Order: sequence, then structure tokens, then C-alpha cells
Amino acid sequence: MKRFLLTAGLLAALALVGAPASAQTGTARGKVVDDKGQPVADAAVLLEFQGGVTRKLDTKTNKKGEFTQVGVYPGVYRVTASKEGYQSALVEQKIALGEATYLPDIKLTPKSGVAGSAVSREELGAAFKKATELTAAGQWDAAEAAFKEMLAKTPSIPEVHYNLGYVASEKKDWAAAEAAYLKAIELRPNYGEAYVALAKVHQDQGNAAKATEVMAQAAAAAGDDAKVQFNLGVFFLNAGKSAEAAAAFQKAAELDPANPEPHFHLGTILVGQNKLPEAIASLEKYLAMSPQNPQSVATAQGLLGYLKPKK
Repeated sequence: MKRFLLTAGLLAALALVGAPASAQTGTARGKVVDDKGQPVADAAVLLEFQGGVTRKLDTKTNKKGEFTQVGVYPGVYRVTASKEGYQSALVEQKIALGEATYLPDIKLTPKSGVAGSAVSREELGAAFKKATELTAAGQWDAAEAAFKEMLAKTPSIPEVHYNLGYVASEKKDWAAAEAAYLKAIELRPNYGEAYVALAKVHQDQGNAAKATEVMAQAAAAAGDDAKVQFNLGVFFLNAGKSAEAAAAFQKAAELDPANPEPHFHLGTILVGQNKLPEAIASLEKYLAMSPQNPQSVATAQGLLGYLKPKK
């Protein structure tokens, strides 16, 4: 899915880089609950890799509604929970290397409590895939209709509201976009990407103060999300708050050690603060990580050429 960066020009061209190929794996842990927050035991949980390679893993919840899946290759997964008598539900989550990645609770609604026909796990996955393909193709009206059709049957999936917000943003229907992102956050209070997207809605309308306020809320609710910290750094940088920006970029680098971009921004901030040895170290680390943005690479190389003493 397309992700947002929150500035124009150079900063808009930056892209988050995933973890390098490795034989190492991670662990996914989560919990399946009902609409009252009670654990759902023996729910089937399917993890499907979204990186273009077919990779599926199945597990079940225990008596506490919890599940653990080991041996998960890093990347973004669609995680679908299902059980007889309940509507299926899904979340998307990036699974990292090393320590276990904890997913947000997946909420299953009893079929008797949802209007409309029952939706199987397979139907839900197919509907979501179709809607996201329409989004990728820029068919905004068709995509909007597809997501709304999903919500008519399964109204409590945060990802569907998030995607509906993105479609509304592309149509510049700011009120609808804001409502959709707020609903996604209501359903998942630590939904970092939804906060970032909501902040961008306010920024695109010229309301920088509101955008910064939303990003502050994001930091409080999802402070361990590397993308939230990175975009918080961008907001502070644009507001001329270099110290706060540096702190956010530093935390983003700690949360996502495989992403070179925070080091680039840290290096440029340190140059402005006249902390030249630290700036050189940050820029050299950035280049050593094989970054993919040509413009940032050229800038880093130019700064190092100027800062490092000539031999």
C-alpha cells in the first residue's frame, strides 16, 4: 500500500527502507477478542505475506485468546482471524526481526450482532485485495464503493477505514478522509499510520498547527512506531524545531535500525548546529547503509566532501 511522507521537495522523495534479506526470522504475537473485549479461544489465525512472494502461516488462539507464530520472515503481513459464529476480521502488521512483534487485538463480532450476510475469511481477503487493487489503479470511485461494501458487512476493521480515508484524500474529500482516519484510530488507538495520514490531511489543507497536534497525539499513542517518529521529526524540522526533530529522528533510527533516512536528517541537523564530527559520523553511517534516494545520497556526499579535511 502506498505510504505517506509529509513534506514536499527533498523530504517527499524519501522512502522507508525495509529490513535487508536475511535468514533470520521474527515472531508474531497477538490476541483475538470478541466485541466485548473477551478472549476468543480456538480462533484460526492466518498470516499472509504481502511482499509479492506467497508465504502463509496458520495458527490458533489458546484459552486466553492469544496466539504466537514463530519463524516469520520479516515484512508486512495480512493477519486474518476467524471462528465459526463470528465475522472474520483482519489487521496488517510489519513483523520485525529479533524480539517478538505484538499485533493490535483483533476483534471478532458475532454474526448475530452484524447486519448483512456472513463473510468468510476467504471472502474478506478477496474483497480487501480487490479494493486495494482498485486503489493502486487510481480508480477512486470504484475503490471507495468496494471499501464501503466491506464496511456494510464488517464495520470494525481499522484497515478498511484507513484505506477509505486514503481514497477520500486522493479525491480531496477532506471531511470524509478525516472521518475515516478518526474511525480507524477509534478502532485501534495505537494505529500510527492512521495518525500520520490524518496529520497529512490537515497539512494539505494548510493547517500546520492541527497537523502538529495530531502528530503529538501519535507520539503519545504510538511512540514505538518508527514511521510515527520519523514523520514527527519531519514535522519538527519543517517547524524549525531542530532539537525536537533530532530527538525524533534518533528514536526512529533506534526503532528501525535498517532504515538509513533518519541518519541523513540527523546529519543535516548536526551540520546546522555546527557539531561537525557528529554530523560526519551520521552522514557516513547513512551512506554505508546503501540508501536508495539519489538526491539525498548526492547531498550527503556533497556535505562530506565539504566537511571532511582534505588529505
